[in-house]
Amino acid sequence: MYDATFKIVIFGDAGCGKTTLTQRFLTNLFVSDSKMTIGVDFEVKSLVVKKQKVKLQIWDFGGEERFRFLLPTYVRGARGGVFMYDITNYSSIAHIDDWLTVIKKEIRKEDIFPIIVVGGKADLAENREVPASEGIKIAKSRGVDGFIECSSKTGENVEESFEALTSLMLDDSRTY
Repeated sequence: MYDATFKIVIFGDAGCGKTTLTQRFLTNLFVSDSKMTIGVDFEVKSLVVKKQKVKLQIWDFGGEERFRFLLPTYVRGARGGVFMYDITNYSSIAHIDDWLTVIKKEIRKEDIFPIIVVGGKADLAENREVPASEGIKIAKSRGVDGFIECSSKTGENVEESFEALTSLMLDDSRTY
């Protein structure tokens, strides 16, 4: 029995690490040769946050623009989101407004829909194009609910990313 079940969406440009983040979270393994997501992938994982057992339904979206039309359909009914970018590719964070526009069109004003910004590939800091301070500034200016950098390769901040979003969703006392 679960205290809560949340549908979440993971979105961002192609190649920024959404699928490897999801796979690391699910299996604690790094899969370096993951295939491009065609459309959307769906996964489920249970975790305990704030002493509550939560089931996450994770919808991982293909980042190519040709799949973006699918996103509005899957955002409906979701309770939170992760915008992911690649710290070694500035254009992946530069497209945040395109992605947030699609998401926000599907969310009613009365909905509480936390979004956290996750900078992926933190293990490649020597190739960094987006300083953490810039990522934080961009996240704050867009009014999202959190920022974190992670590495699917090393596992750094992977669990914390999902726990942070889950915690924000649990803070919404309404039940669905």
